[in-house]
Amino acid sequence: MGRSAWAVRLASLLALGLVLGSVEASLGDIDPRYRTCERECQTTGIIGENIISHFQSKDNDTSVGGSWYNQEEIYMQWKQLNCWTDCCYSCMMQREGERQSLGLSPVKYHGKWPFLRISVFQEPLSAALSAVNLFMHFIGWLSFFLLVNYKLPLRPQTKRSHYEYTSLWYIYAILSINAWFWSSIFHTRDIDLTEKLDYSSAVALLGYSLILSLLRTFNVKDEATRVMFAAPILAFVTTHILYLNFYELDYVCVVMAVVQLLTWAIWAGVTQHPSRLKLWTVIFGGALAMLLELYDFPPYMGYADAHSLWHAITIPLTYLWWSFIKDDAEFRTSTLMKKAK
Repeated sequence: MGRSAWAVRLASLLALGLVLGSVEASLGDIDPRYRTCERECQTTGIIGENIISHFQSKDNDTSVGGSWYNQEEIYMQWKQLNCWTDCCYSCMMQREGERQSLGLSPVKYHGKWPFLRISVFQEPLSAALSAVNLFMHFIGWLSFFLLVNYKLPLRPQTKRSHYEYTSLWYIYAILSINAWFWSSIFHTRDIDLTEKLDYSSAVALLGYSLILSLLRTFNVKDEATRVMFAAPILAFVTTHILYLNFYELDYVCVVMAVVQLLTWAIWAGVTQHPSRLKLWTVIFGGALAMLLELYDFPPYMGYADAHSLWHAITIPLTYLWWSFIKDDAEFRTSTLMKKAK
């Protein structure tokens, strides 16, 4: 009871922290100096003595039917190194330099801290750590695949794994890799499309993870019963993804995360699973890591903020998570083999 109560308190604090963090206003983009700089830049392509490389004035535009800025190749359009993004970045860096000279702390612009770019990477550290998380999920899935297909005994008749949740974890791996792929792309180039793909992939993963947590903790093996469990959640997740894409973004995914966190934590304690310590470590470590969103701080040296540290902490937790999944496969297979004898 003590562990369960502690998990409830932690989950409540996590949800409250993320909701409070989501309503914080961006002070940078309402700064009059920043707004003036951005407006002048988009009109002239000039910031102080600097000229944005993709701009040219109307006076020296010699292209037939050309606009006042250079026509870009498709790959340049994808990178979005265009009028608005370059002006926003250059004005943000100029304004932050002025604030720093006055001894003022950094502020957010359009909901984000002022990160230093590296080539096309807007948030290089978060992008790199997202890619590492993707790799960790791939390695975790690969080791799980080898375990259930080549190391554990198979059913004599079908030559398939005794572990009833094998295919479900395969789907989980695909969704995880997809989510971290789009996370990496989003942190590389934050535009409306990549934001929606990142958030939609995260919601799809969270929704499926919730389904999987309920199927495993309630030991649901019958296909019809699994469909009954999954259908309402799938309907909700699909509706919410449409809501994210066509209306506005919100934090309802926090609810799904908290529910599955509590489900796994309580189940591990009630069933006395042999690998429950690994599971609890992943649950509590992940929840505490997400609390970094509450204690948000400006990027250290222009690169490492609270969100990137959250991505860093999930790397070892991902290794532990897949280690628990493999332990669960071994445990269930061993239990079924003993019953068969």
